[in-house]
Amino acid sequence: RVRGIRQVAEKIMRLIPDVRIGVGHGQMSEQALENVMTDFVDHEIDVLIATTIVESGIDIPNANTLIILDADRYGLAQLYQLRGRVGRSNRLAYAYLMYQKDKVLTEVAEKRLRAIREFTEFGAGFKVAMRDLEIRGAGNLLGSEQSGHMMNIGYELYCKLVDDAVRARQGEVVNEASEETSVELAVAATIPSWYIEDETLKLQVYKKIAGIRSRQDEEDLVDELIDRFGEIPRQTMNLLAVSRIRGLAEELSVRRIYEQNHQILFTFAEKNRLTPYAVVCINDAFKGRAFVHGGVPPYIRIPMIPERKLTDSIKLLELIRDSKAPGEAEDVK
Repeated sequence: RVRGIRQVAEKIMRLIPDVRIGVGHGQMSEQALENVMTDFVDHEIDVLIATTIVESGIDIPNANTLIILDADRYGLAQLYQLRGRVGRSNRLAYAYLMYQKDKVLTEVAEKRLRAIREFTEFGAGFKVAMRDLEIRGAGNLLGSEQSGHMMNIGYELYCKLVDDAVRARQGEVVNEASEETSVELAVAATIPSWYIEDETLKLQVYKKIAGIRSRQDEEDLVDELIDRFGEIPRQTMNLLAVSRIRGLAEELSVRRIYEQNHQILFTFAEKNRLTPYAVVCINDAFKGRAFVHGGVPPYIRIPMIPERKLTDSIKLLELIRDSKAPGEAEDVK
């Protein structure tokens, strides 16, 4: 702040008297402010004490350390811009975000500081903007009554609903979302608190896991988790497998996967990809231990081996997906 900025400069002068200090803020004359900035660029000033006037448009490659006082008072975009004033050359740079000792931060301020600490890689501006949108809300996108909905259903679903509504008004046919597959297998499938402590970060990982649709998706996410958090615990690997099963099942119109009497049952919608050729492949792969019911509704039953229930489920679904014979009918009647 302009008020009190001189006292801050005097305090620093007393602490380190040999350092050359300059002060810059928006209430100075244009010429005086320009002289201070020029002196800083030319190394005639070692420390510049300034307000947020330096937030944008300032490129000083030799500046490598930034200290932001009362960082909890700033918006996320401001913090991102201020942090960008350092690290503009090949010199290692530091940005320290400070707040008053023993001060209880508001939830929003804590989210902002956590976000600016988390997104440090090059080109993180879009991620920062998205996080700022999540924290503050989307506001009014279309119409006068939109504010608030996004925080209840999530930004991506909100955008999808708005997009569907716009396309429907334009006369396009909007497909209804398919029924979600129910996977009811008794396995420990979660992310332990000791593995990812930050709740917001954990929710982001849950969201990525829910988006698994292929083996490549699963392998990529495994590599990312190991790289970021270390060796993956068994229950989290189970969660990845369950998400993979759900993705395969939705692709094949499987409505429910569940355990019953030491067996795993897969129930299908009437329209599905369970072909006669697939039945032959299943019986061959499971050595006659699989039972296929072609009535209404069609289902498959395989014996359950507890330690292999996830891998056997993936194996059966991949067999159905990959075993379509040329010219064969789509449905088993």
